[in-house]
This record gives sequence, structure tokens and C-alpha cells, in this order.
Amino acid sequence: MASNSESWGSRIGIVLAMAGNAVGFGNFLRFPIQAMENGGGVFIIPYIVCFLLLGIPLTFVEWTIGRFGGQFGKHSTPYIMEQTGKRRGWRYVGVLGIFSTLAIASYYCYIESWTLTYVYHSIIGSFQGMSQSETASFFSDYQNTGNSHSGIPYENVIAFILCLALNIWILSRGLKGGIEKVAKFGVPLLIIFGIFLAIRGIMIQPGEYGAIAKGVEGLDFLWTPQVSSLLDPKVWLAAAGQIFFTLSLGMGCIQCYASYMKHDEDIALGALSTSFVNEFVEIVLGGTIIISISVGFFGLEHVLSMISNEGGFGIAFQTMPFLFNKWGAVMGILCGVAFFGLLFIAGITSSLAMCTPAQALLRDEFGWSRTKSAIAIGITILLWGLPTVIFYKQGVFSEYDYWAGTVSLFVFAMLEAILFSWVNGIDNSWKEFNHAADIKIPKIYKYILKYITPTLLIIIFIAALIKPNNDDWSQLSLKGWEVDANSIIGKFQGKDAGPNHKWIADTLYADLNGYFSETIIDGSGKHIRITALNEIGNEYGFAKSYPLKDDDTLLLHEGDPVEIGDPIMTGRFVNDTFYQAFARLYMILLLLIIFVIVFFTSQKRDKLKKVNP
Repeated sequence: MASNSESWGSRIGIVLAMAGNAVGFGNFLRFPIQAMENGGGVFIIPYIVCFLLLGIPLTFVEWTIGRFGGQFGKHSTPYIMEQTGKRRGWRYVGVLGIFSTLAIASYYCYIESWTLTYVYHSIIGSFQGMSQSETASFFSDYQNTGNSHSGIPYENVIAFILCLALNIWILSRGLKGGIEKVAKFGVPLLIIFGIFLAIRGIMIQPGEYGAIAKGVEGLDFLWTPQVSSLLDPKVWLAAAGQIFFTLSLGMGCIQCYASYMKHDEDIALGALSTSFVNEFVEIVLGGTIIISISVGFFGLEHVLSMISNEGGFGIAFQTMPFLFNKWGAVMGILCGVAFFGLLFIAGITSSLAMCTPAQALLRDEFGWSRTKSAIAIGITILLWGLPTVIFYKQGVFSEYDYWAGTVSLFVFAMLEAILFSWVNGIDNSWKEFNHAADIKIPKIYKYILKYITPTLLIIIFIAALIKPNNDDWSQLSLKGWEVDANSIIGKFQGKDAGPNHKWIADTLYADLNGYFSETIIDGSGKHIRITALNEIGNEYGFAKSYPLKDDDTLLLHEGDPVEIGDPIMTGRFVNDTFYQAFARLYMILLLLIIFVIVFFTSQKRDKLKKVNP
């Protein structure tokens, strides 16, 4: 096998690179939304408990497995897992680590391109003078391939390709010359941007620049714990899911990074350092910026209503540029550059990490150079990423995110926890973890790793698999129960499809409550726009557009109210369910390709062992 001579340049380099891997969009877009959706303070106790019992232990597991595999020249998750488990079957569990990272990177790079585009539009003042509805429409129109706000044809496709090219160029520079340099510059800059925005948010006072509440009111809601949360399975599932997102667990990135460490380098302090850097960024900065600014200008109830429809992406891209400009043109530009700039840094330091397990596989098994392997990964991400760009509004993006960004990584993390504590033996694994440690980890974590963490992971997985409808756990019965549309079984059954559940249909139905606000003709054709309403019937900007072909018959007039399930138009429609089914099959194809590559490289390894035992 070819020698992979990569290495880190310094301890601070590996810590910042690991922190950059963990700090991502989830810190700024997912955490505040999860917290608000799950009752603010109701969410905090389960979140902290899950961090202590799941997050930190799994971080220990992944650093340990990675460094251990690296001693034997194994840098990709299939062979790191095989080396740890001492059985060939574990190499195929490791396939999930490469599959998840490539599939996630395929849509993650697209989100990065949004942030880069929004930095550009913030600088040139594109959002100045826009109403909230116009700002929301800007994001919606950006997703229409063929549209352009900059005069560049196919702006979203070009931005995605440029962003991917930047990732691949940095990746081709290697650990020390590429990823580590980006982390040393990017992570401190991200924190500076975050502190600036957080301070700006909590300083909001009613009556200033149109604000109606204090910025700190949102933080009061977030930081007022309620013991009742301990009895709500829904909140526990949300908290556990957020911990996985925020620490980049179950992806294979941490193992790959750690595999390039020397055996006598400390991992205990490194694991704790990166975990707490991430938590500082998430809780202190991520939990402050969006919540304080949006609550200050809209009020708590209005923001809760927005979150239920828009989510993190909607708030960030459809609302924040509008709010920044309330502070004036200059401050609007500064805040826009800082906010979308920090998101870009958070994104690219994570996507670079996602590419490394696959690059390690190509370099270790085929002897490819950094540049050749980086280009191969770029082509793969381009092929699997373009559907998320072109068919973003049809739900391809969401399908990738659910199956690769949630289910796959959770299953992988659950299996590696079992490998660490039970297959390899907790005594052996604990000894390996503490080797060359600069600090002494409390021994209680040895028992948490053996009993509590694997048990919680299994329970959470089963709960996600069979979650009852509307999270009503009182439905559980020996006679059976109706599973929720967002449970794993419910997703398999297609229960989340909504009113447009057929692949091809002759009637299109509304899938949100609102009203028919306007008809738009742009570079991608004609569209009608349904603008959502909040709970008291006031427009707040979230909108969804539907393409209208020449041979379609529109059943609405502008201003007509619309409810979920109402017919919008007749004609011939390829519904989102078709594209979502395609996305699932396309991801299965990627998984099979990786499986086949690992199978054949394994055959090659096994033959070499027979020749050179």
C-alpha cells in the first residue's frame, strides 16, 4: 500500500481544525431553532445532559478509534473500524462514515455557496430598501435555476461550483498546508464575527431602529430551564439530535483527523478542548445572534410563529438581511458580511473535514496524490450535489439531509460506541484513550462509555424508528400504534408526503396556509407565490412559489386565501415525491459504489496478507 505521509503541523492546528469541523451551520441555524421550537428553557436541561452523556463520550470514542487506527497506517473509516474491531465485517460498517460525509458534503457545499453569495450581495447593497417580503422572495427566487440577482446566468449553480472548487483546491494542499491554515485563520475570525453580532443583538432596545422588544428577552426565554422537560421524549430526541449535529459525530471526520496524530500525542485534552470550543460558539454565540435580533424586532410570539414555518434557513436568509438594514446602510453591510461571513467559515471548515475520509481511502488504497484524490472527490460531490441545487424546491436537499445527515450518522455512531466499549473491551479502549493524556478524565466516564452511552443511543434510535403520531407517547400499546410521519418508519412509508403524494398527478394542492399573493415572470418562467400567514393572520414574509406552465389551469385569483390541501391548479404535474424517491435511490447508488470500492480494496489487502503474512 502507498504511504500516506500527511501530518498536522502543531497541536493548536489539530485543535482548531477539529473545532472547525464541529462548528458548522448547526451551531448558528439549527441550535437556536431547535431550542425555540422545543420551548426554550425546556430544551436546555436535556441538551446539557445529552452533551455530558452522549456528546463528550462519543467524542472520546472517535478520537481514540482514529488515533489507534492511524498507528497502523489506517486513515479511512472502513479500515480504522476494521483495525479496532479485529474483524473484517467492521470495514463495511465504516463504509457509512464515507457515505455520510460525501452525501452531506454534496448539499453542505450548496449552503456554503448561499453564504458566499449573500456576503457579496450584502457588500453591494442588494438588500437595502427591501421589505421583509421582498427579502424572503430574494431567497426563494435564488433557488430557481436560471434566475440571477447578479446578472450572472445560473447564479446558484455557478456559486455552487465555485464554492466546491475552493474546497477542492484547499483539500489538494493537504492537512498542514491547506486545512490547518484555513482553521488557524478562520476559527478565530468566526468567533470575532460572532461576538460582534451577539453584542449588537443583546443591545437592542425597544423604539430604536423600529425594535419592539429588548434583545435579551429572547435569551430569557432560552435560559429559563423547566424541569418538566425531563418527562418529554420529544425534547430528548431533539436534544440528542442537536448534539450529533453540533459535534459532527458519526461522520468519520474526527476519526480521520485523529488518525494523523502520533500515538504519543494527547487526545483527552484535545477532545475536551474542541467540544467546549464548539459549545461556546453554539450556546453563547449561536444561541444569541438570531434569537436576540429577531425577538428584538418582531417580539417573541411572532418569532415562534416564523420558526414553525421558516426554520433556520428561512430566518437566516429570508429575514436577517432585512433586519440588519434596520440599523442603516453601513451597519447593515457590516452585519451582513459578519453574519454570512461567519456562516461561510463555519461551513467550509466542516465541509473540508467531510472530504478527508474519502480522500484518505483513495490515497491509502490507490496511492493517489492529494490533487488527484481531491479532484475525484470534487467530481463526486458535483455529481451528487447538482440534484440538490437544481431540485432544491422539490425536496431533494431534505432527503439527503434526513437519510445521510441524520439516520446514517446516528447508526454509525451507535455501532462505533458498541465497538469501543463491548467489542474491543472497555478496559482496552479506556487504556488507549488515556495513553499520553495530559489531563486525567474522571473514571466515571469509563462506566458511562460502557453502559449509559450505548444504552441511550439504542433507546433514542428505537424511539426515532417507532415515534408515535404527533409525538403522543401515550399511544404506545401492545396492539400497535400509528407512527409519526417524521419517524424512520413513517418516512419509509411516505407518510410525510403531504397532499401531493402521487409521483405524477393532474391536480396540484397547496402545502401551506396563506394566500395567493402574486404571479411572477422571471428567467426561469412563470410562477405563482403563496405567502404564509402567522397565527393571527398577518403576513410575515415566508413564501413558496409554484411553477405555472402555459397549459396549466390556475384555480385561484390574487388575494384568495389558501389552506393546506386546497387545489391550486390543474394540468400535468411531476410532484416532489418523485424527486424525493430519486434522491433516495441516488444515495443508495452512492452507498453501493463506496461498498464496492471497499470490497475490492479489501480483496487486494487480503491477497497481500497471504503473500506477506
